[in-house]
Amino acid sequence: MKRVIVTVIDSMGTGAMPDCREFNDTPQCNTLKHVCEFNNGLNVPNMEKMGLGNIQDYKGIKKVNNPTAEYGIMEEKSKGKDTTTGHWEMAGLVSQKPFATFPNGFPDELIEEFIKQTKCGGVLANIPASGTAIIAELNEEHHKTKFPIVYTSADSVFQIAVDTDLIPLETLYEWCETARKILDDGGWNVSRVIARPYKIIDGKPTRISKDRRDYSMVPSHTVLNEIKDKGGKVIAIGKIEDIFSKSGITHAIHTGSNKEGLELTLKAVKNELNLEKIAYPSNNKTFNDKTFIFTNLVDTDMLYGHRNDAAGYGRAIEEIDTYVDDIIDAMNEDDLLIITADHGCDPTVEGTDHTREYVPVLIYNKNIKGENLGMIKGFDYIADRIKKWLNI
Repeated sequence: MKRVIVTVIDSMGTGAMPDCREFNDTPQCNTLKHVCEFNNGLNVPNMEKMGLGNIQDYKGIKKVNNPTAEYGIMEEKSKGKDTTTGHWEMAGLVSQKPFATFPNGFPDELIEEFIKQTKCGGVLANIPASGTAIIAELNEEHHKTKFPIVYTSADSVFQIAVDTDLIPLETLYEWCETARKILDDGGWNVSRVIARPYKIIDGKPTRISKDRRDYSMVPSHTVLNEIKDKGGKVIAIGKIEDIFSKSGITHAIHTGSNKEGLELTLKAVKNELNLEKIAYPSNNKTFNDKTFIFTNLVDTDMLYGHRNDAAGYGRAIEEIDTYVDDIIDAMNEDDLLIITADHGCDPTVEGTDHTREYVPVLIYNKNIKGENLGMIKGFDYIADRIKKWLNI
């Protein structure tokens, strides 16, 4: 049985790309390096053994003479710095045209069509904003009007926030599906619609991560489709299912935290995941011996990068590292593990948006000799490695 396990540490970039200013980023951004410095070093012995510290000078992550994995840095080809662009490129789809962004909020005609089709009565905000800040600011008005809070960011996102004790979660999802259709039908070229449910907990508006959903544009053919079409299993853990709009996926399970995503990934590697329970109904009942386990660990980005919480970011990386040795121990000789990231979100620089950065990559198999892969042009290098490993 041939398997590839790709684990994406969301937003763990490692240095500004040369064109970062075109994306309104500072050349000083370096998510992993700055998180290490802020925390006076990180305790990540398992990724350290793999060669993470050999990629750059990171405070507290030592260089090793005999790394257990191939290690390197990848430079994105696509025009973007967001989750969708990064993951699609890993799957072999390079986006030459950047997704649309709305620095002044969405046009009136788009908002009016959204209000008309959803019958929501109106919207609040319609500006670029930090999600936690805009929800806190407009929660009272949201309760008075029952209007959804609609906002965007530097990324190509149409975000809809509601208190699900006021507006049912099912209604929020329906509004997001409506927004996705409006954007697609109108050719707005918006990467994602994001459902941002929250509740009042201890008197504060608090987002409910496990109920977040992303409604992405449907990608054209990717390595996921190739694996699925040829009879293999594609197991999506975390928000992978949303990023690819279910395209090319055979099994999927959402997560409420990195810990849950790591536990599920470990179960998948151990063949302990209940695949029948998470299989898409339209699947064939029989599969060949090729499997792709694709995990996104979002907490680094969502909970810490966007909130400028470098301490929390460091703890999240350390938590991820505690699972790496268990995953490796559960692997067999026909398994390939790839640990990487999709963009940056440096919590130590000004702003709360993603940053246009290189990303680290670690590639492990029990029989692969550790070596420096150097600078790799394109995240689609991941897709190439997957194809070669699975012989597709």
